[in-house]
Amino acid sequence: MSHQAKKRFGQNFLEDKIIIGRIIDAIKPSADDNMLEVGPGLGALTAPLLTKLDKLTAIEIDTDIQQHLKAQAFYQKLKLIEQDALTVPLDNLGPKLRIVGNLPYNISTPLLFHFLQFSAFIKDMHFMLQKEVVDRLAASPGTKAYGRLTIMARAQCDVEPLFIVPPDAFKPKPKVDSAIVRLIPKAHKPEEKVLSKLNTVLTQAFSMRRKTLSNSLKSLPKAAFSDLGIDPKLRIENLSVDTCIKLAQYLSEP
Repeated sequence: MSHQAKKRFGQNFLEDKIIIGRIIDAIKPSADDNMLEVGPGLGALTAPLLTKLDKLTAIEIDTDIQQHLKAQAFYQKLKLIEQDALTVPLDNLGPKLRIVGNLPYNISTPLLFHFLQFSAFIKDMHFMLQKEVVDRLAASPGTKAYGRLTIMARAQCDVEPLFIVPPDAFKPKPKVDSAIVRLIPKAHKPEEKVLSKLNTVLTQAFSMRRKTLSNSLKSLPKAAFSDLGIDPKLRIENLSVDTCIKLAQYLSEP
């Protein structure tokens, strides 16, 4: 099929067979895996995955690509969800879900936050992302890349950057490097009310990331910083993931 990549869907189709092989090796699919592919595109990963899987669920919003997938020999083993991935409730897809995908760069961060909501149902996730986003997921406190996404992801998952993918691996070529990342949800993560409070605090503080905590989080009880041993003269970007979680837990207590 000759398919013109659609900018509104952020389409860059992976074509490099060596890179595809490395991704499959990283995923290590087993026949009975409950696997979901997000944005299968023209099937660069779909086809090799289905040589190892009994079945595969895929989410695809592009109607032209939906028709392309339905015409492939592997379609009999594919369950196609024809909608926007941001609207799909993943808890309906069964337990121990393994998610893979070359995520559209223009909505990769909203997609990551969407998937994190369902981390209790997910075994692992392997994504192709803009390298800058992978850098943010793996960033250390005090760096420019460290932010709300870093902390929310690492509060719920172990994050492992795997390898860089150059623009030449795609058609059309993106203007930036990409990277593969593995996220494994933690067996024990903060309660939902703590995660909700954490997201609220981070959204507020990182909107004023150059200000000290005493200025960016003025609504906090005055005792919060002293009770937790946090220097109010620090900025939010200086706090570790664990310290941010402890702050959210403190604020979630009645």
